[in-house]
Amino acid sequence: MAPVRVGWEAYGELNEAGDNAILITHFFSGTSHAAGRYAGEETSGYWDAIIGPGKPLDTERYYIVSSDTLVNLNAGDPRVTTTGPASHNTDTGEPWGTDFPLVTIRDFVNVQKALLDKLGVEQLHAVMGASMGALQAYEWASAYPERVERLIPVIGAGVADPWLIASLDAWAAPITLDPNWRGGDYYGQTPPLDGLRESLKLITLQANHWRWADATFDRDWADADTSPMSSLGAQYEVEATLDSVAEQRAATADANHLLYLVKANQAFMTGHGDSLEAGLAAIEAPTLMLYSEDDLVFSPQKVRETAALIEADGTPVSLQALEGDRGHIDGVVNIQQAATQLRDFLESPLP
Repeated sequence: MAPVRVGWEAYGELNEAGDNAILITHFFSGTSHAAGRYAGEETSGYWDAIIGPGKPLDTERYYIVSSDTLVNLNAGDPRVTTTGPASHNTDTGEPWGTDFPLVTIRDFVNVQKALLDKLGVEQLHAVMGASMGALQAYEWASAYPERVERLIPVIGAGVADPWLIASLDAWAAPITLDPNWRGGDYYGQTPPLDGLRESLKLITLQANHWRWADATFDRDWADADTSPMSSLGAQYEVEATLDSVAEQRAATADANHLLYLVKANQAFMTGHGDSLEAGLAAIEAPTLMLYSEDDLVFSPQKVRETAALIEADGTPVSLQALEGDRGHIDGVVNIQQAATQLRDFLESPLP
């Protein structure tokens, strides 16, 4: 399959030895925009709190690289470059649609490796990623242990467990039930936006936590003058907000890409084989794992089990819980809580 194109951003400069690079791998709905601001925009990259001059991932010291994955969800964002079902098949001149092959987290990693090779990165000082990014980080450290010096998985475990597999299936269902999906053959026609919006609504809800919902919305009405019991269409504020967020996110998202991401995440097991133990045993890099005890996507118990399996062969592992009322997404919005741990870990000598 050719050509394969992915976008990337970099912050800082690569040293002459090519060994001061830190790879950032993004989450399910993320992009390569991990830090800084685009011209004319107020919103910073999702981990701007820890990436930049003088910050834990110090761009005066490290060369930070972040790339869009294959089948990136935001295929309609002009700042995202990706290859997936929405891309044009050069043989036919038409979008691939579901003729595009299914991809895996290992495929994401291999594309990133090709990018880093092209950029002259010989060694990774660290690989760090949140959620689906954590899966990519585990896979990097397992597949290429000789290239990864430190591993920092955030809000993610070493395998997609049954709970995650079922949750991902629930995210996919609204799309496949939308008649406009047409088995994935909707390019050039009305896309399955109703299903896509409902899917993104579920993702946003599950990535958060009930304490966030309580504190943010309580039982407030969407319209202060209209009771939610006045009609079937009247809403509570939490419903209306989730609908609004989903509407905004759907504007640049692609439904098929979401389904392909679901498959890639469901299939994940560190090591890309049949044994989680063997996949995690291949990891040699000292590991700092950041997680949330209130995560509704990746069970904290599964994170601890992953840590124990990495540690079983003598690889040093540190676990650090992030606090907040956002659950899973605390690994993105509250990452600055781990600033000291990140700085110390990145500056510590290798054993």
